[in-house]
Amino acid sequence: MSDISVPADVRELLDSEAERINNPSFIDSDPVQFPRRFSRLQDVEITAFLSAIIAWGNRKMICRDAERLLSLMDYEPYKYVMDEGYEDLNPDMNLHRTFFGRHFQYFLRGMKRIYDEFGSLDAFSSAVNAGGDSSPAWRLVGEMQKVMCDVNGGATCSQCLPVNLDQTALKRVNMALRWLVRDDGIVDMGLWHSIPKSKLYIPLDVHVRNVSRELGLLTRKANDRKSVEMLTGVLRTLRPDDPAIYDFALFGIGIEGKQKMVTGVQA
Repeated sequence: MSDISVPADVRELLDSEAERINNPSFIDSDPVQFPRRFSRLQDVEITAFLSAIIAWGNRKMICRDAERLLSLMDYEPYKYVMDEGYEDLNPDMNLHRTFFGRHFQYFLRGMKRIYDEFGSLDAFSSAVNAGGDSSPAWRLVGEMQKVMCDVNGGATCSQCLPVNLDQTALKRVNMALRWLVRDDGIVDMGLWHSIPKSKLYIPLDVHVRNVSRELGLLTRKANDRKSVEMLTGVLRTLRPDDPAIYDFALFGIGIEGKQKMVTGVQA
């Protein structure tokens, strides 16, 4: 349990902003739009993880480059993975900032191995009991890393999945899991069954962490795993069944620059 008690006015702000921003209009400007284009689970999984992996930097750039990745896969991600189309790419092709063709190939080789053996990433997550762990995202990534390392000749790739699991906030993976697990059918897709939404963690991006500190929800200065655990622990006191819903509120307040709203609550 958290020692931080959330004041009633802060809770009211978070609830109202989460309801307002968790709206279909959010989709068109967010990377969640890409996995939502597909109905087949494997297409959704591949697109969700790739869109999340490159989700750092300007949102318009992220969406532009996610579109480019889908184009490279001929808008058939699962078929592209299973046909090993990625092996024909130039490994030095720049795809997004410091993410290159060789990183794309690394990740998709691992995904093919997972699909060959388990059929879906959700089934893999179930097989490694990610949902039974108190920190499902970190458990899942650790198990994915083993597969990807094995199929890529023993190499690791921090551009695809963070390797310092004791420290990393796993922002991008926690975002992908929010899309795949949360099941209210508004923005998030709720296709996975291996992880309960009550065990999701907040994606600690720059907006979320800044607003959380301004609202007194997070007192720790580091942007690491412990901070994610602390913040999510506070939010679980409000919604133990669905703490990640507050990602919409914290992100929305931050990106819309609602500093007067935040200051007003603090006052």
